[in-house]
Amino acid sequence: MADLMFDYQFRLILIGDSTVGKSSLLKFFNDGKFVEVSDPTVGVDFFARTIQIPSGPRIKLQLWDTAGQERFRSITKSYYRNSVGALLIYDITKRASFDHIPVWMNDAKRHIEPHRPVFVLVGCKLDLVNNGASKREVTEEEAKQFGAEHNIFTVETSAKTGSNVELAFSAITQEIYQRIKSGEYQMEEGWDGIKSGYSHHSASIDFNNYIEAEPAKSCC
Repeated sequence: MADLMFDYQFRLILIGDSTVGKSSLLKFFNDGKFVEVSDPTVGVDFFARTIQIPSGPRIKLQLWDTAGQERFRSITKSYYRNSVGALLIYDITKRASFDHIPVWMNDAKRHIEPHRPVFVLVGCKLDLVNNGASKREVTEEEAKQFGAEHNIFTVETSAKTGSNVELAFSAITQEIYQRIKSGEYQMEEGWDGIKSGYSHHSASIDFNNYIEAEPAKSCC
């Protein structure tokens, strides 16, 4: 087999209200450190990172951090179209951000069709609750109930401590990979949601040789 740089490329989008913590979450995942983001994202920011599924392929994630303000919605909608999945981000200390999640989810479904997108529900700023700096306005049980109703993985995270940040991204990556293995997803001409990887030599790759990854589980 060729010396692979990565086996697949998945394009993901982070969506949710402004200031819920999308940029901080993504920067911790990308750089491994907390960055206090005071200014809201203007338009769209782009990041990329390659991760390894346990006993499975190397996957490059193209990550698009979108602005949550209404005036940028027409810009960010164009980035839905070529995405295969979305992280639905809310702030566990701001009730309204959780109440708006169904709107964001429906937007993604509408613009990603005819493909069925993979979602992960991600609560941010867990550290503010744990250290007493802010009061929790969304319970973990509410989030899990929403996840159960829509059959999506849920997790609470902190970009400051790093708690569950890797889990959020690995969960959505593994679910997309499972849908490829089941045949639901296929690489298509003109769609950037999923692409085949690159190697140093041209060679056919038999992905059936990979062992199925264990499903992600929340630690708390």
